[in-house]
Amino acid sequence: MDTKIQYLRTVAAENSTANLSYRTVNWKKPHRRHKATRQLLSEEWKRVTHANADKNLLTYFNVEAPPSIYPAKKYCDITGLKANYKAPGSGLRFYNSEVYSLVIKPMAPGIDQEYLKLRGDNVVLK
Repeated sequence: MDTKIQYLRTVAAENSTANLSYRTVNWKKPHRRHKATRQLLSEEWKRVTHANADKNLLTYFNVEAPPSIYPAKKYCDITGLKANYKAPGSGLRFYNSEVYSLVIKPMAPGIDQEYLKLRGDNVVLK
C-alpha cells in the first residue's frame, strides 16, 4: 500500500514540475479587450476631420467599383428575413404565407405604400 502511495506522489511531483512546451512563461493576459466609447469617438472624429485633408487616401467609402454582377438580395418588408415571395396586389415582399395571411392581406389601403416607401420602391402620383 505504501508503495502505491509513494508511486502516486512521485507521478504527481513530476506532473506539477513538468515544463509545458506549449505555454509561454512570460505570457500575460491583455489588459483591455475593447476601447472606451470616448476613445472610439475621438478616433472617429480625427478620421472624419482629416478625411478632407487627403482626398487620395483609399478607404472603403471612396473606392469606385462597377455594379455587382450578382442580383440584388431581396428581403421581407415586414420581418427583414430573406424574401421568397412577392404580393401580387401591393408588390410587398414577404417571407412566408403566415406573414402574408396575417399582415399583408388584411393591410389597409395606403399602408403598403408606406412600406414600399421605406424600401424606396413606392409609386409617386403627380
